[in-house]
Amino acid sequence: MEDKQYLKRINIVLVDTQDGANIGSVCRAMKTMGLTDLTLVTERSYDENRVHMLALHAFDLYENARRVRTLEEALRDSVFTVAATRRRGRLRKMSAYSPEQLACHISTIPEGRVSIVFGRESDGLRDDEVMLCSSVVTIPTSDAFPSLNLAQSVQIIAYVLFNQAQVYPTGMTAVSHERIASAVVQASGHLDAIGYYKWDEERKWTESFLRDTLERAGLSESEMQRFDKLFAKIEKIKIYKDMKDE
Repeated sequence: MEDKQYLKRINIVLVDTQDGANIGSVCRAMKTMGLTDLTLVTERSYDENRVHMLALHAFDLYENARRVRTLEEALRDSVFTVAATRRRGRLRKMSAYSPEQLACHISTIPEGRVSIVFGRESDGLRDDEVMLCSSVVTIPTSDAFPSLNLAQSVQIIAYVLFNQAQVYPTGMTAVSHERIASAVVQASGHLDAIGYYKWDEERKWTESFLRDTLERAGLSESEMQRFDKLFAKIEKIKIYKDMKDE
């Protein structure tokens, strides 16, 4: 389950994309990660068949995309703007977020649209376009071949954002300190009944060990009930065995 409000505020901005097929790939990359807000900064017209060929069931993102002529217009209503680029320079910001750092930072920003800007397939974003954004995000890559294509870049960042938006259920609620203490007293009583303790201090240290271990384990109530039954069964087995031996 994801935090849809976190994802809803993310706006993917594509600047002057050259091939409609790449826009289709971006739409698919976005929708698989729960992102739906797309802005196209371009004066080009695209072959919709090429867009649809790679977008498939995400073609609606292209149909509903905002289309503007300038990056300034695309960013006008954003509260936080980020350029996706790997190049550095005086006009290209001196520091950059990693995708993970960006995802965490977005969690701290007040409500409003967050725009992440991606450049052309051939040469990315120009210096003046990077300067329009307040920050930069860079995807770490190998020096052997550092170039990522457009859809790959969007997919990686979209995945990290989607992962940040996850609300992971624990699957259980751990029992309280009091519940553990009660279970340990009962378990200790069963051990005492079968003659486990050989000296007074042994009971004290055994109970302390069980309490500490159970609390660190973070068991659920159903697991604690199985723990209770385990020691009760040990005592019953011992009683039954003693009766047979008589």
